[in-house]
Amino acid sequence: MAIEIVLPDSARVEATDTFRPSGRALNGLGDSVQAQLYWSSLDTTLTVLDSATGVSLANAVGTARLQARTGRLFSNPEVVNILARLDSIQTGDAKDTVFVSADSLSDSLRVQAVAFGGIAGGRRVVYAFSTFPDTGAAVTLVPNDTVFTSPATGIAAVRVRLLPGPIPDSVIVTATMRHVNGTVVPHSPLTFVVEFRP
Repeated sequence: MAIEIVLPDSARVEATDTFRPSGRALNGLGDSVQAQLYWSSLDTTLTVLDSATGVSLANAVGTARLQARTGRLFSNPEVVNILARLDSIQTGDAKDTVFVSADSLSDSLRVQAVAFGGIAGGRRVVYAFSTFPDTGAAVTLVPNDTVFTSPATGIAAVRVRLLPGPIPDSVIVTATMRHVNGTVVPHSPLTFVVEFRP
């Protein structure tokens, strides 16, 4: 027999959040068998609140090992990555004016993730834009529409590049962040206005 474990959200959870793993016992042919699993944590950074369901609480940023057992059979320890809890995102200047030239590029549209328990590095920020008037795809985001926060500062940034074609009066750019569990981070989305001047 063996135990197969599946951890939610790619084995990631934010500090102070709970999550629930799943697992099943397998026979020698790889088929599921009826067996009650019991869960335990091998590290203090994670507390199992209910050994029968595996519901666990992330106590501190770092890693933790989670293990399941049935009878005398134990699973391999699975690593859970505990991330700083995103409290909010913020920005400085939410407006930029671009003077049109052959290769116009806005200043950086920066957001900073504010986190509990550490710097929120390597967290995804999704940018989107719309032009006014709607003249089609007259701009693009540089480097692209999805960037990750810096491990050192928790800051992410994009710039708006004007493409050949009709010049919009302005571009509205939004920046959205989500928790590991998919819920939106407070103050998200943030909105930037990029105005073009000849």
